[in-house]
Amino acid sequence: MKRLILLRHAKAVPMAPDLEDHDRVLADRGRSDAARMGQYLREEGLLPEVVLCSSAARTRQTLGVMLAVWGTEPIVREMNDLYLARWLTIINHVRQVREAATTLMVVGHNPGLEECARVLARPPGDAKSRKLQQLLHDDYPTAAVTILEFEIDAWSGVERGEGELQGFIRPRDLNATE
Repeated sequence: MKRLILLRHAKAVPMAPDLEDHDRVLADRGRSDAARMGQYLREEGLLPEVVLCSSAARTRQTLGVMLAVWGTEPIVREMNDLYLARWLTIINHVRQVREAATTLMVVGHNPGLEECARVLARPPGDAKSRKLQQLLHDDYPTAAVTILEFEIDAWSGVERGEGELQGFIRPRDLNATE
């Protein structure tokens, strides 16, 4: 079994005339949301052994906040190809992971991450799955996490429609439970 966690970067500062999109950093809310989501993943035992992270400042900072909360050091690959990547590019990079890691995280951007989650998720089979699928289709805000499980032995076996949707968590979902 393999677990894939798709994380959209946390809230970034708005675009400005003198700032390239790639260089946008986290806003205060983004740092706070990243810390809360990192804490959630730690409490749930969902820490990745390998992380593929877009090279954008906001994705690297989101991961940096989480790493500080986790207190662990997964293998981290910063990748230019994941900056604003579409779903197929993301899946292809996941399939190329050679480590025997059980849990892999991709830190990236929308709309590619949202598309990737939808493409990989198995059609819902029960009420819980239908609810998660609906949430996934309604809104994919910053710092949202999708958790998919695959009955495979190697990451090269990740296929469309084969991921069991285990969770879709947004920062506001954590606020509701606090």
